[in-house]
Amino acid sequence: MPAFYAGLGCRRGCPADTLQTLLHQALASQGLALSDLRGIASINLKADEAGLQQLAARLALPLVLYHSAQLQAYEPLLSHRSATAYAHSGCWGVAESAALALASQQLGTARLLLPRKVLGPATLALAG
Repeated sequence: MPAFYAGLGCRRGCPADTLQTLLHQALASQGLALSDLRGIASINLKADEAGLQQLAARLALPLVLYHSAQLQAYEPLLSHRSATAYAHSGCWGVAESAALALASQQLGTARLLLPRKVLGPATLALAG
């Protein structure tokens, strides 16, 4: 399987275990291998989010953060637009936008492999 990337969004204080569980569920649902995951991304407002930092460290993957203005470019490709996310971040969908941004940055082009999935306070999308 070619390389792919995960975009993550979460509420404040979301534990790394919740994010990791959501990631493993997403990979299993798509038959994807963790070894092909090349990076995780989110919005820069989550720079101090311990759960995201811990997940990146556990997986030994880079955590790439984007400004909402960078993520807005991917709005036409989103499967879901959240008014709540937009009100809090200026981005219509953090997980999908971040996954698309990182995949596009690394691969030159991007498409959603898995639209946003939710587990409690966390959202995740995969792009490649």
